[in-house]
Amino acid sequence: MPKPIPKIGSCRNRRIGSRKNAHRIPKGVIHVQASFNNTLVTITDVRARVISWSSAGTCGFKGTRRGIPFTAQTAAGNASSGR
Repeated sequence: MPKPIPKIGSCRNRRIGSRKNAHRIPKGVIHVQASFNNTLVTITDVRARVISWSSAGTCGFKGTRRGIPFTAQTAAGNASSGR
């Protein structure tokens, strides 16, 4: 016996709502881990749940340039904007 074809409007074959919702967070904590090789920036809420993160490597910098202050500034900008 073949399986029944689900209806187009049924809840099984479509997503209800969006998974990426814009949350309003009143307070946050920014953690910066700076080393000679890379810089990691993590934004968390007060319960230490990660909201957004970025690193100099994910911003496109390669090699020893990941450890300079400009890349840390770029990584912090990317983490705060959520990109």
